Amino acid sequence: MNADFLAVLEFWEREKGISRDVLVNAVQDSLLSAAKKAVGPARELRCVIDPKSGDIKAFAKLVVAEKVISKHDQISLFDARRLNADAIVGAELEVEVTPTGFGRIAAQFAKQALMQQLRRAEKQLVFAEYKDRVGEIVSGTVRRFERSDVVIDLGKYEAMMPNRERVSIEEYQVGERIRAYVKEVIEDGPHGPEIILSRADPQFVVKLFQLEVSEINDRTIEIKGVAREPGFRTKMAVWTRDEKVDPVGACVGLRGQRVKNIVRELNNEKVDIIKWSPNIREFITNALAPALLKSFVIDEARKRAKVIVSEDQLSLAIGKRGQNARLTAKLTGWQVDIEAEVVEKKGFEEKVAEAVRLLAAIPGVTQEQADALVHAGLTRIEDLLQAEAGDIADLPQIGEQAAAVLEAVRAEAARRAAPGGEPTAA
Repeated sequence: MNADFLAVLEFWEREKGISRDVLVNAVQDSLLSAAKKAVGPARELRCVIDPKSGDIKAFAKLVVAEKVISKHDQISLFDARRLNADAIVGAELEVEVTPTGFGRIAAQFAKQALMQQLRRAEKQLVFAEYKDRVGEIVSGTVRRFERSDVVIDLGKYEAMMPNRERVSIEEYQVGERIRAYVKEVIEDGPHGPEIILSRADPQFVVKLFQLEVSEINDRTIEIKGVAREPGFRTKMAVWTRDEKVDPVGACVGLRGQRVKNIVRELNNEKVDIIKWSPNIREFITNALAPALLKSFVIDEARKRAKVIVSEDQLSLAIGKRGQNARLTAKLTGWQVDIEAEVVEKKGFEEKVAEAVRLLAAIPGVTQEQADALVHAGLTRIEDLLQAEAGDIADLPQIGEQAAAVLEAVRAEAARRAAPGGEPTAA
């Protein structure tokens, strides 16, 4: 018993980091019930274990009596004086009551209780060691699966990565080594203290950048916000007070090496690094890049922005299944509505009327002459500059005025070509 007991103490102390004193106290408590069963209902019974030898002894406080009525509570004066010459009737005396073979009895009876006590002590060590490590990244080995939850071996302790904290597109294999973010440490979980890990939390990406980018770690660059759809895409806004530092470039790294290392850890999840701005228009523009935006309608009170883009930019701005727009809204904290620009298409009659109006605006050209020219296919000044007087003289409204009309057109063209020249408005 003693050799086995000492071996157990050494194993738990070495492998789990539980001090021998804690283990001995736990074992003493668990053995007390075994001692009561072996010794009987002795008065103030206690067990003592020698941490060096592993010897187990039981002691009880007995009352010195002239005549022993209950051997579990009393000791005769004769026997008491053999232990203590000054013993008197009525005094209390602690006496060793270890029965023969108690080590064997204790080992059988206390085995299960001992393991329970040790597990409880281990759980308390888990909480004590990891309660201040929330927010760190740890590395461990996939040990087993409990339904959809992943149990990860961190060395001395086991941690849990619940299904909600997994990345949906990632598959893990038993024995695989992975890194994860310590999201929380629960003191009173269903099975005692628990370490909860995550690979889906946006802070996992933030912490990876802090480890990879020294400028973030020393706070030269500040991460202003992060929005993530785990396994697919992350948007992160960065900013710096140092005008000499490019926050986006520093995070990307030389030839993109820094961000490549993080993308590799995230199993090729797309990462967009965006320059933060206090100006919401500029911030949204950066977040929706590379889409080109036409205009904004900003509602400060409701924190709502309506973004207008051309039709060919609409799908780029919204992103696949609306992902780009959703992440932009999460990142900025504003509701972002993206709409295509409405382009009014003019009918044929409107185009003709517009061409007539523009030609009639030229000094020296009447409305009737302009109408005749447009209906003859000469809709622009450029067309008339290529024409000769004979080309338009046959038009009823032009006739002998052909040369004068062309001269007026040339004069207008020369005026517009001159520095500061502007088209004549109607």
